[in-house]
Amino acid sequence: MQTEYDGLPLKRTWKIWWELIRPHTLTAAFVPVLLGTMIALLEDGVNWLLFAAMMIASILIQAATNLFNEYYDFKRGLDTEESVGIGGGIVRHGMTPRLIMNLALGMYAIALIIGIYICAASSWWLAAVGLVCMLVGYLYTGGPLPISYTPFGELFSGLFMGFLIILIAFFIQTGDVSSTAILIAIPSGILVGLINLSNNLRDHDGDKAHGRKTMPVVMGRKNALTFMAIMFAFSYLWLVGLVLTGSVTAWILLAFLSIPKAMAAIKGFVGKTQPITMVPAMKATAQTNTFFGLLMAIGLFISYLI
Repeated sequence: MQTEYDGLPLKRTWKIWWELIRPHTLTAAFVPVLLGTMIALLEDGVNWLLFAAMMIASILIQAATNLFNEYYDFKRGLDTEESVGIGGGIVRHGMTPRLIMNLALGMYAIALIIGIYICAASSWWLAAVGLVCMLVGYLYTGGPLPISYTPFGELFSGLFMGFLIILIAFFIQTGDVSSTAILIAIPSGILVGLINLSNNLRDHDGDKAHGRKTMPVVMGRKNALTFMAIMFAFSYLWLVGLVLTGSVTAWILLAFLSIPKAMAAIKGFVGKTQPITMVPAMKATAQTNTFFGLLMAIGLFISYLI
């Protein structure tokens, strides 16, 4: 069945739906949950049903956040058919804004139901934390002053979709938050924030024209890229510090195998001004976060086995 919105054919194919949730961003939800669970396995043990529930809820919240972004950017006139890096459900495939919003709210509803199970199996204190995370996901592009219009988008995404997700995943398994979990969560949170920064680097010109005060707009494109490089370096050096202080074993340094992706991300932004030319660098940034987190998780699992 096909309908139309503003003259555009509505094509409900699996590819359109897949693109709509921006799958390249879902690693920002997947990796922190896995990492927090591996830390718990190392320290206390794991309930794999809780792990699965947390993973599904986290991915749903990230996907819903992307849909909120799609909805509000369209409503504010930021997205067009030529826009790079969007799902394009509304401007390219004729989906109604109401459908996009309903999809996002539906995902939030499912995540909320799963969250109730997680709280019942661990602690009801998590309900407050989870609701705050969901609220931030909505307020990133929704509300009277969207977070995405400020220089704090990277901070909020790194804190709530990286750092806190790791600690929540750890807490539901152990009932506590250890210093080791906090220390390991720091570089992962930074890399999640850098995914957001890469998006804002690509959108620098358009954001500036529409009055957004993102970090690259405030700092300037060159300074923002320098900041990204410094944060990449800090994340890797942080792991060295963890090993030298005995907080974790040297197996966590497997994450260094992701350095080529980080270098590709930085080089991919140098000298680029057109959004389409920065897409490979954005993908490399997301891949750095994925490989960094997965390799850390593997290192922690190896430490558990031996």
